[in-house]
Amino acid sequence: MSERNTWIRSLHDLGLSAWFGGSLMGAVGLNGAAKEEGATDQAKARIASAGWAKWAPVNAAAIGAHLFGGGGLLAVNTHRVAMQKGVASSTAAKTVVTAGALAATAYARILGKKVELASSSDPQDIEKAEQHPIDVDKARRQLAYAQWVVPALTGCLVILNALHGEQQRPEEQLPGMWERARSATSFLL
Repeated sequence: MSERNTWIRSLHDLGLSAWFGGSLMGAVGLNGAAKEEGATDQAKARIASAGWAKWAPVNAAAIGAHLFGGGGLLAVNTHRVAMQKGVASSTAAKTVVTAGALAATAYARILGKKVELASSSDPQDIEKAEQHPIDVDKARRQLAYAQWVVPALTGCLVILNALHGEQQRPEEQLPGMWERARSATSFLL
């Protein structure tokens, strides 16, 4: 009934797991370590910013792998999305949550760069920060919330991914497709 899509599924799942795990570790471990090890608010921000900046390229690659794999899975499962009851709605939910996680990730990175510039001791960064002044305390609070929204949303994606896996079981596919076909043709009778 279905063929193997190991590489596409692996890109999707590994990308999501890195996105989720990295954001959770950053919110808990990196930010927690920066709070403990930084002597001043500026030092705490510099420590956390340095860690998040190191993670950003890996996170971008993870997100790219997840999106590429997700697009591939959607392409090879269009028949299921169209025909199996419940798959279209869970796919739509997954798309909305993915968009939210992407937005939260981008917002956190923007806020992080602002805090990074404002807490930097580099003369060029100080000059840039002075050209675009921000309320650093407000930006830090917003960043702290945004950095927790990302693992919350990507965790929801892990759950929706599990639902998709359950829907792909043979005992789920046939009744789901039958129900969808029956409801689609019921208006003809």
